[in-house]
Amino acid sequence: MSEMDALRERCLQCSNCPLARTRNHVVFGVGPVPSKIVFVGEGPGQQEDLRGEPFVGAAGQLLDEMLSIIDLSRQNCYIANIVKCRPPQNRDPLPEEQDACIGYLNEQLRILQPKMIVCLGRIAAMRLIRPEFRITREHGQWSQKDGVFYTAIYHPSALLRDVSKRPETFADLLSIREKARTLKCI
Repeated sequence: MSEMDALRERCLQCSNCPLARTRNHVVFGVGPVPSKIVFVGEGPGQQEDLRGEPFVGAAGQLLDEMLSIIDLSRQNCYIANIVKCRPPQNRDPLPEEQDACIGYLNEQLRILQPKMIVCLGRIAAMRLIRPEFRITREHGQWSQKDGVFYTAIYHPSALLRDVSKRPETFADLLSIREKARTLKCI
């Protein structure tokens, strides 16, 4: 059994927070291992909880379209979330829920060895880049920690609710593609 498979098995048994009691499925993550590019959202929604796979609902369809614009797909990048179980009514995951789950993501990232991490939305950016991160001001900006490049873009579900953010996101996607090419990730 691979290291990632063993981690997945441990995660499937998790009961570290109350979200475990209301989930249908743990939504661990998908993509190649190792992976040079990792996209991280905040947590699963209803469709993801039902299927056990990240980004499969309407936001997931938009994410797939966004990835295709920049020569990526689920076959050449990894997709995960901060929390692995759906928060009720798709609310933001609480800090204590994030704390209970972040160890799984940290282990995934250690195994994946990415060169780039793209945070999908403010929750992921505040957890992975900086607690005071402001998505409206800082989306598309790059930072580097421990040799890994980080950026954040608007969450696909935010783009479904507010199409006026799409031109900014398109520019951010082009920046991601350029960084990925420079780092030889694609």
